[in-house]
Amino acid sequence: MTIKTPSGAVLLKPDQLPNYDRGGGASTTPLVGRSIGSDSFITGYTSFAGGVEIPFHSHNCQESVVLVEGEAMLDIDGLEYRLKPLDTTFIPPNVPHRFRNLSKTAPMKILWIYATTDATRTLVESGETRPVSAEHHTPKA
Repeated sequence: MTIKTPSGAVLLKPDQLPNYDRGGGASTTPLVGRSIGSDSFITGYTSFAGGVEIPFHSHNCQESVVLVEGEAMLDIDGLEYRLKPLDTTFIPPNVPHRFRNLSKTAPMKILWIYATTDATRTLVESGETRPVSAEHHTPKA
């Protein structure tokens, strides 16, 4: 559910918004973006099933990630950093990184913020680059 106020502010109810399957046990709920009036950043949640780790990737812009739920590992610069809920990252553009759910059974959830509405994700292994928004087209069943 999205509620727009008279001033143009927006209240989002994530449990009532579409959730998109990213494959491999990850799903995303887009939050703030162009569709509600943002012209400078996008945000959303990504949930990871137990044991899921996304592949190494980078973005064309600054990114901040907040671990909302679960136990995670951030892999970046050849190092590993264990995260607990509310730990927050700042990742400069074009820096390969990934997040892993350390639990084999419990879910993990992150809040991500990209510093442009035109954020892209480039997979390190293949070099494939896609808009982050391309992941927001196949609703999860």
